[in-house]
Amino acid sequence: MPHFFINSSALNDNKIRISDKENYIHIAKSLRARAGEKLLLIDENQIQYETTIENISSAEILCHVEKSYKSERDLKFNLYLAQSPLRSDAQSFVIEKATELGVRSVIPILTDNCALNKDVVQKKLERWNRIMYEASKQCERALVPFCEKPSSLETLCKSKRFDKIIAFCERRTQKTLREYFLESPLKRGENVLVIIGPEGGFSDSEFDFFEKSAIPMLTLGDLILKAETAVTVALGNIVYEFENFGKN
Repeated sequence: MPHFFINSSALNDNKIRISDKENYIHIAKSLRARAGEKLLLIDENQIQYETTIENISSAEILCHVEKSYKSERDLKFNLYLAQSPLRSDAQSFVIEKATELGVRSVIPILTDNCALNKDVVQKKLERWNRIMYEASKQCERALVPFCEKPSSLETLCKSKRFDKIIAFCERRTQKTLREYFLESPLKRGENVLVIIGPEGGFSDSEFDFFEKSAIPMLTLGDLILKAETAVTVALGNIVYEFENFGKN
């Protein structure tokens, strides 16, 4: 069932009127929807509406609400990804998969071996946010995440925004995510920052920063993963750990 974001002001007397240009063109022109077809809509309050199209005019789409409920398409903790941006399609893949895996936001970090400079990253934010929006519609996210402005490791880690900060550092540690969470269980409502470096890895000075800042450095196993693969595996494992061993 197609999924679209709306504003709650569009709801009146169990009817929803879709008149914004983007949704109208997508539904009426691209999908060529017709009266009688189903649409799944969600508003800014995370209320999901199962609707049936009653009429499509030249200016709006009128839907009848069959059922409404609070969306459950969200994590029970707040997951953030700090990641050294990659080139081209690899970064688009990272942004899309991070969205599917429930991140609240992606924070580009300008590491020593970062593939992109700050100016290039700034110019790509709009595109990356667009990817997050489209991915959110595709996987029925309750809230649309976003891509933040680029930051340095030090600034981000000292911001006091996060309850847990985890850095995945292959070749420099044997400690696994499971071992870490046995010592420090993941809890509901916690703000968790996951740090993943560039394709060339973190520099010695960045490893020193993690050590001096007491930031846990964890491994994803014996295999050597490309940076975009590491993002998917790391975030997926954290969600798995919470669903199976967390929820406190």
